[in-house]
Amino acid sequence: MIGGAEPTRRLGVKLAGMRFHVRAGVLAHEREIPQPIEVDLVVRRAADSDSVLDYRQLYAIVRDVASADPIDYLETIADRIALAVVALEGVDRVRVAVRKPHVALGGPLDFAEIVVEYRT
Repeated sequence: MIGGAEPTRRLGVKLAGMRFHVRAGVLAHEREIPQPIEVDLVVRRAADSDSVLDYRQLYAIVRDVASADPIDYLETIADRIALAVVALEGVDRVRVAVRKPHVALGGPLDFAEIVVEYRT
């Protein structure tokens, strides 16, 4: 016990830097030519849950969403992943970051990133 109270154990899984080639975007060339994206996924288990957060299942969800192309927006990819994961038993919250490293905006840029978070 710490300070007289029982500590609360929080369990999470993070899958970082998953890479996929997708047809994502609204421009004609984005819908025809696959482009690289990176996805980070952070999942927290509910404090009162004994459910296992199976990272193979989590990866499969991300892979399946990324392969369902073409997709108009990175936000759509992030939302679809987050909603599928947050629906799993025992999940308390999910954070999805989707990065597109090759974005032509007329100046130096490492990537554009969309972040979506859900909590049950």
